[in-house]
Amino acid sequence: MAINQELEFKELFLSEALEEYDDISQNLVKLEAAPDEKHLVQEIFRLLHNLKANSRATGYEAISHLAHVLETIFSAVRDELLPFKGKLITLLFDGVDLLGEWLRNIDNSDFIPPKLLIANLEAAAAEPNIDAIEALDIQKEISNTDLSLSDLVYIPVRHLDNLMNLVGELIIDRDRVQAVANQHDHPQLRAIASHLHRVTSALQMSVMDARLVSIGSLFNKFPRIVRDVAQSEGKQVRLIITGQEIKIDRNILQLISDSLLHLVRNAINHGLGTPEERATRGKGPEGTLRLDASTVRDLVVIRVSDDGKGINTEQIRQAAIKKNWVPAEKAKAMTKEELNSLLFEPSFSLSSSISEISGRGVGLDVVKTSLDTIGGRLTLESELDKGTSFVMSLPTSIAVKGSLLLVVDETVYAIPLVHIDAVVTLPVEQLHTVGTERFVADIRRETVQVAFLSDLFNQRRSSNAATDGHYEVVVVMYANRKVGLVVDRLMRQQDIVVKPLQKPIDGIELFGGVTLLGHGEVCFVLDVPAIFRLMGKGAKSEPTLN
Repeated sequence: MAINQELEFKELFLSEALEEYDDISQNLVKLEAAPDEKHLVQEIFRLLHNLKANSRATGYEAISHLAHVLETIFSAVRDELLPFKGKLITLLFDGVDLLGEWLRNIDNSDFIPPKLLIANLEAAAAEPNIDAIEALDIQKEISNTDLSLSDLVYIPVRHLDNLMNLVGELIIDRDRVQAVANQHDHPQLRAIASHLHRVTSALQMSVMDARLVSIGSLFNKFPRIVRDVAQSEGKQVRLIITGQEIKIDRNILQLISDSLLHLVRNAINHGLGTPEERATRGKGPEGTLRLDASTVRDLVVIRVSDDGKGINTEQIRQAAIKKNWVPAEKAKAMTKEELNSLLFEPSFSLSSSISEISGRGVGLDVVKTSLDTIGGRLTLESELDKGTSFVMSLPTSIAVKGSLLLVVDETVYAIPLVHIDAVVTLPVEQLHTVGTERFVADIRRETVQVAFLSDLFNQRRSSNAATDGHYEVVVVMYANRKVGLVVDRLMRQQDIVVKPLQKPIDGIELFGGVTLLGHGEVCFVLDVPAIFRLMGKGAKSEPTLN
């Protein structure tokens, strides 16, 4: 485990433990004033139980033991085996005080807990008898009063969301100031703009860091889930989790939790076979399921992999023909990637019966749509009899997105980087016509459909599209499919703050939002999933932008 992750766990433990100690101490004072209030005893017992478990999980066994001893005594009080009176009250107050002092000196090697007090507490826990406790040599020990506050504070997520939105607005204005400074060769203005850029960038990173959580906080919930699903399916599954230390925006992690659960259950239900099924494929009885997180450039990549039977693309082909999803002749010519992409379509399934999770394909459209809302991407890798991997590529932040700015017919647009597979310069002669209106090209040893972005907008195709006999092509990817988009020219990569569309343009399917550029001009953010949907049904239904 990385050192910084250990430090994070320790800080979280101490923050919660000190809060629990304060609550225990307050409830103990209330209990002394009202000994018949049984709910106070129950609350103290609950808090001690939590503290015991968390201390043990974090490796602080001595503190866990003390909390366990106090918990045992309060259990006897709760069960009316011990009356809350006399020396017992003094003993419990001293024990709770020791608990707090020990937490505050958790890294102090010079701290020595009083042996007599611990011995008395252990004796009271071992023999819950009021007469025996009254006979103990209990010396009141004044364990110094500490009024220092914790270094950690809890901030509601909605406050961080609001702060991030304000930072987004500040970034927009920062870029506008920078653009003005670049236009006017004024040394003082340029210096101010440069300083503003540094400060806002640091502020943005600080706010984003405050929203980051370890992916392990979600991953660590899956061992129990995998165990339960595997048992219900009669399967043996070994779960391997890696990359728990990778951090991501808390809101994104929350939004993908259901999607990740679906992919994991899907892998167990339909990827990994029973011991008998695996034996027929020459595999051991125990299947392997992997949950892995990593970072690739500015993205967090979560991979759900199994070593099961893989996906039979021929079954997909036949199912597509049978369900009239694809004409037979077209289905025969479809590549493996094109066939796998059908699994992401609504209601497509390889199962002949309906169950909670009917088959490979059911629910994947929901997962895909969920990732679309946060600018993520879902892809599929599978090899028959070897296994299957679903890969989620996620932005690190929702509010600020890395984007590529491009120009079509003198208008600037933005495409989120998460959907961009490649940017290439394509010689005109390499663009081939298929049928009457469809174009394809060989890009990086792969046949990719190509479309002029101006055609999708129903705009006039610019004569500047081909420069010096070449096209500028942005290859975008969605649901295991790729499309090359021809643009007039490329500008630059830029972090943008995406705002929702307002009426009347919110009905234009191609746009997923809007942002402001440095000079104050409006820039539409292209909705890549909508581009794929539109290309499937033809661009003529899209409103004209001119």
